[in-house]
Order: sequence, then C-alpha cells, then structure tokens
Amino acid sequence: MSSRLNPQDQQRVDSYLESPIHQVPRRPFKVWILLALVAGSVLILGLLSRLLGQLVVA
Repeated sequence: MSSRLNPQDQQRVDSYLESPIHQVPRRPFKVWILLALVAGSVLILGLLSRLLGQLVVA
C-alpha cells in the first residue's frame, strides 16, 4: 500500500509515531480472565433472577 505522502514527510510521521510518548506499555491480554468475568456475571445475575422470582411467586 503506497502512501500519499512524499518520503520526507512519511519519515517525519514515522519518527513522530515511534517517539516514546506514543508507546504505552500494556500488559498482555488474558482471555481467561475475561471469560471468568463474563461467566461470573452470568452466574450471579442468573442466581439473582431466580431469587427474585422466588420472592415474587412466594
């Protein structure tokens, strides 16, 4: 994919984007934590809905 910038401007853009202020250190993404959060939320909301259902019916 070619750039619409001339090589000199592209070099300036590349050096700007590679400066340390634009590089934020991030922890690696852990899919198991996200899966546990989603499963825990579903479990808690399911139990809460069963509890509320029992209170309304009783």
